Amino acid sequence: MPQLLTMQDDDLASIKVIASDMDCTLLADDGSMPPRMFDRIRALDEVGVTFCAASGRPSYTLREMFAEVADRMALLSDNGAAIYCRGELIFKDLIDVPTYHELIDFTAADGRGFATVCGIDSCFVLKRYEDWDPTLRTFYKRITYLDSFDDLTADVNKYTVFFPDNDGEEVYASTYRDVWGERFSVTNAGKQWIDVMNKHVDKGQGMAHLCERLGVDLADAMAFGDTYNDVQMLETVRHSYVVANAEEHMHAHARFLAPSNNDCGVAQVIDAVLAAHGVTL
Repeated sequence: MPQLLTMQDDDLASIKVIASDMDCTLLADDGSMPPRMFDRIRALDEVGVTFCAASGRPSYTLREMFAEVADRMALLSDNGAAIYCRGELIFKDLIDVPTYHELIDFTAADGRGFATVCGIDSCFVLKRYEDWDPTLRTFYKRITYLDSFDDLTADVNKYTVFFPDNDGEEVYASTYRDVWGERFSVTNAGKQWIDVMNKHVDKGQGMAHLCERLGVDLADAMAFGDTYNDVQMLETVRHSYVVANAEEHMHAHARFLAPSNNDCGVAQVIDAVLAAHGVTL
C-alpha cells in the first residue's frame, strides 16, 4: 500500500493518544475496519498509548463496534458531547429539554430533513420515518420510535438532522450554520447529517478533555479525519492527519496526509507508531 505522507512525522515515539474519526477515515467505504485493528489497539495500550474512536456516533454504538477492546481505549462520542475512557464516563454535556424541543420544531418547519434526537441511551425518531431504519441503524444501535416528540424529556447530548436527499451540506451552509451558530456548536457531517451540540462542544474540545484526564500534552496526541466535524480535532493536536480520500479543503487543517481509508491509512500510521515503540504485529 502506498505511503502518502506529505512530510516525515519523525516524532512518533512521543505519541500517547491516537484519535480517529470513523466513517471514511478508519472505516473503509464498505464500513469495514482494517484487519487486526483490535490487535493494534491492544498493542497500543500495552505500550502506554490510548486509542480513541472519535465520532459523531453515540457511545453505545461505538461500544458495540469495539466490544472486544472497549475497556482498553477511549470513546469520544457525539462529536465530543460524551467521552468514555477505559469504560468510565469522564465527560458529558447535555442539551436542556426546552432547547432541543426548539430545535425539533425548527427542523419540522424547515422540512428538508428529519430529527434524530441523540440521547445518552437511545436515539429518538418519529415513527413516520421508520422506513429509514436500515440506514439509521448503522449509526444508532438503539432507536426508540415515537408517535410524537411532545413528551420527550430524555437526557440528550446531541441533536442531529438526517437529510434523505443528501443535501445536508447545502442546508448547513444556507440555513443551520447561520441560524444556530451563535448559540450552538453546529457542524456538517457529510451530505446526510447536520449535528448540533452545546456551544464549545466539538471533537477538538473532546480531545482536550481526554488528554487532560490522561495527563497527556496535546503535542503528544495524534488525530485522523476527513470532513468538517474533524476540523477542530485536527487543529487541536500536533500530529494531525487527513486521509487521502478527504476533500481537498480539509488539507489546510492538518500537517500530514495519510493513505486513504480504503488503503487502511490510519492502520498504516498506527503501525509506524508501534514500530517506534519497538512493536511489530
